[in-house]
Amino acid sequence: MRPIQFFFISLLAIALIGIPASRLVLATGNGAPSGTHYNLNIIGVPKDKTADMNNNDGHRIFVQLVGGEDATKLSGQIFSTITKVNKIFLYPAPSGESFKVLDANATDASGAAFQLPALVSTTWTVWARALGTPKGTSDTTTCATTAGADLVLGTADDEVICSMATLHMERTKNAKFSNVSGTLLFITIDVVAGTTLSTCLGGLSGTQTLALFNTCLQNYFWNYQNNGLKLLQLRFYPVTVPNPT
Repeated sequence: MRPIQFFFISLLAIALIGIPASRLVLATGNGAPSGTHYNLNIIGVPKDKTADMNNNDGHRIFVQLVGGEDATKLSGQIFSTITKVNKIFLYPAPSGESFKVLDANATDASGAAFQLPALVSTTWTVWARALGTPKGTSDTTTCATTAGADLVLGTADDEVICSMATLHMERTKNAKFSNVSGTLLFITIDVVAGTTLSTCLGGLSGTQTLALFNTCLQNYFWNYQNNGLKLLQLRFYPVTVPNPT
């Protein structure tokens, strides 16, 4: 049977069982969906970069090959005091703009900066695979800031809060892409009743999963703890099916 015949027969079968064709995602041989997407490569380097990489949109961000912090030790720290090395700060894109690397260097004191669509969590999915030296690993955790001791968000004592969910990637043979939207486009946190955050969320408490750029938190970033992973490939695709949360 010719490939084109198989394709149309597949569409017919989908229609017969009631699945809209608009929800169809055709996977490629590497595990990723087919179709238009935005590429971002996170590259581990053994030596810190020194060149100015602001407004250097090359679809790549440099991180230390071995470096970064354990996200579990970041939560509760004063945001203004933490090191920015191996942190990728996330910003909502202005109206009319989309993905863009604003600062490609996460190996320096200011960290990297990456711009995403403001509604990225509900309008895009992100897929990842690890490449490079076998057995290299990385752990990426979405973090943000919440109100500190003064109970006011956006002041000098704001504290870091990191997601309970961490993306662990390891370089293996024949690595394929997998959907990692739930860890990179959302933050899952424990909300304490009666806090500024709980009040902002309408009184919600307990384990809550929030989309990126929810205004009840600020200063979103990916904490990238690297243990020898040379390349983490990310691909962002427009949503065709609901995101996992």
